[in-house]
Order: sequence, then structure tokens, then C-alpha cells
Amino acid sequence: MKRKTNKLPLLSSLSYDGGRVGVLLIHSLGGTPLELKYVAQGFAREGYSVECPLLPGMTNGTDVLSLSRWQDWYKEVERAFDALREKCDTVVVGGLSAGSILALKLAKDRPSEVAGVLAFAPTLWPNGWAVPWTFNFYRLVHARWFARLFRFSQRAPYGIKDERIRNFMVEAFKSENRTLEQVYSRPGVMVLEFGRLVRRVRKELPGITAPTLIAHPRHDDQSHLRNALTLQAKLGGPVEAIVLDDSYHIVTLDRQRDLVLERALDFTGRLVERIAQERKTAAPKRTAEVVEITG
Repeated sequence: MKRKTNKLPLLSSLSYDGGRVGVLLIHSLGGTPLELKYVAQGFAREGYSVECPLLPGMTNGTDVLSLSRWQDWYKEVERAFDALREKCDTVVVGGLSAGSILALKLAKDRPSEVAGVLAFAPTLWPNGWAVPWTFNFYRLVHARWFARLFRFSQRAPYGIKDERIRNFMVEAFKSENRTLEQVYSRPGVMVLEFGRLVRRVRKELPGITAPTLIAHPRHDDQSHLRNALTLQAKLGGPVEAIVLDDSYHIVTLDRQRDLVLERALDFTGRLVERIAQERKTAAPKRTAEVVEITG
């Protein structure tokens, strides 16, 4: 397992070289690849090639002027996917929260290339118990100029139930001179663009046929369980779902991260095995030519 990263540990992409099966992981809205590091390393230990790109504009601090659109985030996802496809025969795409919506979008646009989807705490709209009910009024905002007037601060527990892990994350960001406001807030334009992405993908859900694994907390502080149930009901392909009883939103780091990784590895392993069997069955059989020898 060879790891390649940029210099800044918290604002960097993650990349692990492995075999011919790849996993692309997409971070959350305003988040970083650090959220997915535990899962990424777990896949890498099992021999998978893993890419977890940092998406400019979808990470806090990378688009100060709020110029990016969801299409820009998606182009970065496609770029990372294409790079992974160059060295892998099979690729599974996963994401945390908003990242899972981008993963589903890719599965819709590349049905013959995306082998499956891993949706960790998928979010169609932030509506968990820690999100103020007044946030729903933001659905009425459609103009970017007006959206620039807003900035949304996230409340504790910041998606992590385990206090030790939560404090570790806070201290890690502070070590790079980033304030809680910088880390746990979202510009209005970023949220607006996410809403536009969701509206597009919602219409496409029945046409997404890739096998999908959903792992969602029962008591998600940021994204109500209804988000997962909606996807399970509307996706056009087979869906496996696991409901977590001891985690908050960032399931890839919280108390049940081992269970999340275990189920993700099992799901991906079964997919890879099935695809390999299908390719073996579809391969043309060689026939021996019978040559009669006379003498």
C-alpha cells in the first residue's frame, strides 16, 4: 500500500495504490477527505486502489468568493474517476453525506463504468435534530446574489457522537489555525448549489441501477433517516441498508466506523466477485480445431 498526499494533511487529497479494483470516495459538503481516511485506509489494506479527492469549492476555504457551482465539483469527481479507471478494471464509488449524492450522479451518467455505490449518511437536505427548523426556509432562496448574504454555522456535536473523536478533530483543525467558524459553517452559495444538485439527482433516482449500500444513523444530527429511506424507495437498482444506532452523521469516523467499514468491504467484495464471474461466463470459449492426419 503506497500512500500519496499533498503537503497539508487536513486540506489534501488521499491516494492509495493497490490492485485492479478501485474505490473512489467523495467527502461531504464543506468537508475534507479526512472524514473518509479511516475507510480509505481500510480498503487500501485489503488491496484496493483508493482515491479520495479534495473538491475545490466543496471544501470550506477553497472558494472564498463563492464562484463555484455544483457542476465544478462534479467535474473534479469525474476527473478523479477517469484517473482511477485508467488503472482499474472495476470501480466502486462512495461518498459521505453530500458526497454520496455526487456518487449517485456519477452512477447515473456512467452506468457501465460504476460497479456500485457506497452511500454513507446520504443527505438530500440537512434536516437532522441539530439543524434549526428555520433552515427549511432557505429552500425559498434561488438567486446566487441573495444566497451570498447567508452563512450557516453548524451546531455541536458536529456530526460526531464520540466526544473523544470530536475533540480530536477540533484540535486537529485548530493546529492548522482554522477556527470552528471556518470549519463548521457553510456559505449560502455552497448550500444553494447543493440544493440544485439534489434537485437534479432526485429526478434521476429511478434510472440509477447500480447496486447501492446505504449506511445511515438512526439519530443523525444533520440528516434525518428519511433521507436514506427516500433513496431506498426511489433508486432503480438493488439497495442494501444498515441503520446505525450508536453514531451521528459522520459515520466513517464515529463509534461504529468499524461496522461501516466491515459492511462496505463485504458489499464491495461480493460485487467484485459477481462481476468477475459474469466476465468469466461472458468470455468466448476457445474451441480446439480437429485436424485429421493421414499418412
